[in-house]
Formats: sequence, structure tokens, C-alpha cells
Amino acid sequence: MSTENYDPYYPDQPVVDQYLPVWASQHAFGHKPAFIWADDDDRRSGGTSSYTALTYSQLNAAVQRMARNLLETVSRGDTVLLLASPGLRLVKLIFACQRAGLVAVPVIPPDPSKLGTSAEGEAHRHLIRAVSQTRPSAAVADAGYIDTVMKSPVPALKSLRWVPVCRVETRASSAAAADDNAGRAGYGGCGPGETYLIQYTSGATGAPKPVVVTAGAAAHNVRAARKAYDLHPGSVVASWLPQYHDCGLMFLLLTVVSGATCVLASPAAFLRRPRLWLELVAEFGATCTPVPSFALPLVLKRGRRRPDPEHGARPLQLGTLRNLILVNEPIYKSSVDEFIREFGPAGLDASAVSPSYGLAENCTFVSTAWRGTETKIRSDRLSLPSYKKLLPSARLQSPAQETDEIEIVVVNGDTGEPVEDGVEGEIWISSPSNASGYLRLPSASREAFRASLRGRAGTSFVRTGDCGVVRGTERYLYVLGRSADAIAINGQRRVHAHYIETAAFDSSPDCLRGGCVAAFATSPSSLVVVAELQKGKGHTQLSNICDGIRRAVWKEEGIRVGSIMLVESGGLPKTTSGKLRRGSAREKLLAGELPKVFVAHYAEHAVVSTSAWLQNGSTEMDECRTSWVVPQAGGEMVVMASGNASQRVRLQSSL
Repeated sequence: MSTENYDPYYPDQPVVDQYLPVWASQHAFGHKPAFIWADDDDRRSGGTSSYTALTYSQLNAAVQRMARNLLETVSRGDTVLLLASPGLRLVKLIFACQRAGLVAVPVIPPDPSKLGTSAEGEAHRHLIRAVSQTRPSAAVADAGYIDTVMKSPVPALKSLRWVPVCRVETRASSAAAADDNAGRAGYGGCGPGETYLIQYTSGATGAPKPVVVTAGAAAHNVRAARKAYDLHPGSVVASWLPQYHDCGLMFLLLTVVSGATCVLASPAAFLRRPRLWLELVAEFGATCTPVPSFALPLVLKRGRRRPDPEHGARPLQLGTLRNLILVNEPIYKSSVDEFIREFGPAGLDASAVSPSYGLAENCTFVSTAWRGTETKIRSDRLSLPSYKKLLPSARLQSPAQETDEIEIVVVNGDTGEPVEDGVEGEIWISSPSNASGYLRLPSASREAFRASLRGRAGTSFVRTGDCGVVRGTERYLYVLGRSADAIAINGQRRVHAHYIETAAFDSSPDCLRGGCVAAFATSPSSLVVVAELQKGKGHTQLSNICDGIRRAVWKEEGIRVGSIMLVESGGLPKTTSGKLRRGSAREKLLAGELPKVFVAHYAEHAVVSTSAWLQNGSTEMDECRTSWVVPQAGGEMVVMASGNASQRVRLQSSL
């Protein structure tokens, strides 16, 4: 895809940071807000919202100052761990590291008081992992955070060179001349071929891996995204995504490359009050907003259009939105349709929906199926096709794909040969945005980053591990799910876990937590569903919930579930970005480490195809014999059972 800049008066720069002095020196841009931070605390308490703006001129000056101060502690080329809280400080730090020629490793700061204790979670383990793998020369964090870390019993953290953010932000007045001299001497930051960022994969299907990103690859990636979404200096972005990696970090860079304005809020603020996201879109007239697909049902549940004391008092006007960017596959058409029905009366145009695809190994952005720059077909309904309930994430036969800068191929992963359209396979990507590999993991890097197609020697592809299919005359790409999460049912077919999980949740949406249902196999013939209960639902008819899950999975997928476990809210392991870790959930289940509330076992049946079931003339799934197990203080107890004694077994032995 072409990534040329729109305006020849503002030529593209080799790295993202070099756009800042270009914008800062222009009269029309110097005093324009680059980033605005929205603090929701005042509004939650009944007051007005608090906003802090950072202009392009202020950002450029702060980046120059902070880069100089960082180099008083570390040397060019060193690795620096960034643990600052979400906000404008973190934005400035990310750009300052690039200008100083440092390798930035942004990490979500876990609660430091739990470090080294039994209460620490995945975020704490990820921090230790990042320290061990990236070997930083220093770590930058808030002063209070550093004080708590130094009291922790973790030697690997206490031995780090810690630098308070406030020290990096301040400078003596005598430093101004040095900054001016540095500017005249030429750019000394990261060059296009130099590493500027280590960002971690999500860790949904294994341990998070450190991805090495060069400054040139990152610049290419955001220029490609700018072109794909038609962003420009008049664009306004609204984002609450984490600023530490993937899409949240990419949109910081994309804002600067586009000369746009980005309104930021914290992920915690969105989770506390999902309506905040749409209020920011309405208040600032946002034209673009990236969200994970799970945000849509969450807003529908807790932040609907009609104003009320619970969901927010202000009416919404969403007519300015041109790009509703949906990331984190799978993207279900039904969820998007419901969102459009709810917020269409508030001005949301269906043509704004931009299903997209990305991954850390390609910096972030790969593609979008957005049709917004073309003639609209209808504005109140999606014009995009669907396949197996999902929306596409790319349109390979389109003006945006006129060149082969970003090449997407669906491949037979075993043979390395492209498959025909309509045949499912693994998605491979070749692009200047491809990352360099995984830090200090040469074998994994060769496997993931050095794939080649037969007959295409010399062109390297990234193996995404995602299953996809291309369909239709416009060659829409559908991302079906992670290959590692697909469940083999008795060797007959492979079913992506999210289909089973969606059917399970839809059977009891008032009792189960959305996005907190995991499906996996514990043996070739044993399918297990683990679902988190909403808080306060512990006294619901739990056996009825389990039976409903089993019936729903059978009806939707023709698969019999062997066992169902209901667990406490928060009981399933997730990544730091909120993705399910199904493999880890399976391990915890087999080890007896999940906080179970109720368990239902069913007689062993694997798969009966829907077509065979219908041929037998049945219109309803036959009920299987069942045993229910409830944990008690003195151990597990079978509270209801039918069938022979072999069916009345405990969870550990049956799984």
C-alpha cells in the first residue's frame, strides 16, 4: 500500500520523532494541541471534566529537554524501562527515548506493594520477565512508585538504576543553550535502522515475547495506517487504549505523523465508566477512535445512548466519527450491528466501522476493511460482508492495496504454499513494517520472521499464527482466530474456541462475565468450558446455567461439552491487555488452582454433527446423564447425579 504523505509541503521524515520539530516550527501547528489528557475523576464526583492539553511546540520542547536529561544518566543505545503512569508524561517519555537514541521498553506498572508476595499477578511476573530479558540500564517511574519498589523483597528490581520522572522532566535554565546547540548539530536520535522499541506480544497463547522494532519500521507502519484510515492534520483521535504497546502506542505515533490531535484517557477510567469513551468522541468531535471489539458489548451493557444518572448525564452526538476502528479479533457482525442500532440515532454512521487487523510482529497495523473513502451504499447498515459470523479485517483487492509494500498471503503452514481463495490457512505478512525478531530468542525469531513461500526466495514473511481465509471478488480477509486456540474435536474438525465461548456466554449474559469464558480440550474427546460468574450471582441456579451453556454450544456448533466449571469473578488468567490465556487456564484447571464455585460433568460424548442430528429427525438435543459437584469446606460433594457410578466422579479424576 502506498504510504506517501498527502502534502508535499510537509515531506515525510525517516523516523516519527523528527515530525515533531516540523510541526512545532509551523505557525499553524505550533500552538495546536497534539495530545489532550482527560481526567474523569471530577466528572464521576458530579463536577466538570478536567483536561490538560500539550501543544506540538510544548511537546517538542519537552522531548528535547527530557532526551538531554536522560542522557545524563544513561548512554545512547542503552535500554530504558518505562514504568510511568498513563498520561502525558508517558507520551513525552516515549518520544524522548527516540530522540535520545535509547531503546524504550514501556511496561504497565503493576502494584509495587504486591511485588514478591503471594498476591502478585501476571503484571508483576511480566515486569520481572522484562527486566530479565531486556537487561535495562535504567528504569523510569513515578517517585512514589520507586520508593515502594525499593522496599520490596525483589533483588532484580532493587538493583536497577531508578530515575524519577520528575527529574527527567525538569532542567536547569543553563541547559537551554545546550539544547539549541544540539538542534543545530543535527539529529542524534534513533536512525531508521536502529532499535527504538521493545514491545511484548500479548502472551495469549504462551509466554509474552519481546519484539524488536526499529525506528524506520515503526515510521513505515504508522504512515501505512495514516493512509489506510485517511488521517490528516484535521483529524481528532479519541483513545483510552493502554499506551504501553500495540494499538495504544501506535496511535501516539500515528497522531504525530498525521499532525492530528489525540484525546487520551486511561483504560481504568473506561472500565469504571465505559460511556466516557463516547462522551470524549462527542465533546471533541473525534473523527477516529480505536477500540478492541469487546468494548462494544461492554458499552451496550453499561453506557447506552439514553442519558441517566447511572450511564452519564450528557446526550451523545457521534456524527463526526469517520473511523470506528475495531481491533482484537474476532470481530462479530452481530455485536457491531447491535451497536449501530443503539447509537445510530446519536449520529453514528455505519460506514465509519473499520474492522482492522494488527500484531506486534508487524509493529501493530496490518490492514483494514474500511470503505469510508468510497461512495456510501447505506449509512444505517453495514455494507461489509460476513463469514462465519465475523466481519473482514482487510480488503486485498482495493485501491489501498495497489502496491505490494504490505503483502498478505494465506498459506498452508505445513507446505509453505499459498492456498486458493476460500480455503482456510495461516496468515503470513511481508512488509517494511516487519519487526526484526524476538530479543535474544534466535530460534523463535527464525521460525516466526524468516518464513518464505515456495518460488519466492529472498522475500521473508512473518508467520502470524492466525488462521484466515480470503473470500469474494474484492478478496476480503477474515481472521478466524489463533491456530493455537483451535480445538480438535475427535480428529474430525477444528473449531476456534471463541465460537464455543460466545455461544456459552450468550446462554446466560445476565449471570456470566463477558469476555471471561474459556473453552479448551483436556483430552482428544473431552471439551471443557470455564466461565466466570458475575459478582453477586453465586446463589443463582448454577446447574441451570451449566445446562444452558451445554445446550447453547450444541445448538450453535454441534459439539457436546464434557464438563463445565463456574468460577469466581476474575478467576480466569488473562494477559496484561485483557486477553484470555486459555492454555494457562487449562493448566490451572488440571492443577486444581481455579477458584471454582460449581462444576457440572456430563456423560462422555464428543461430537455429533448438526447435519446428522437433523437427519435423525430430532429438533432438540437429547439430555445426557449428569453429575454436579459443588466445593464444600470439607471437600467436594456430589449433590445430584444420575447414571452409573463411573459418572459420579470428582473433577480431578474425570478430567
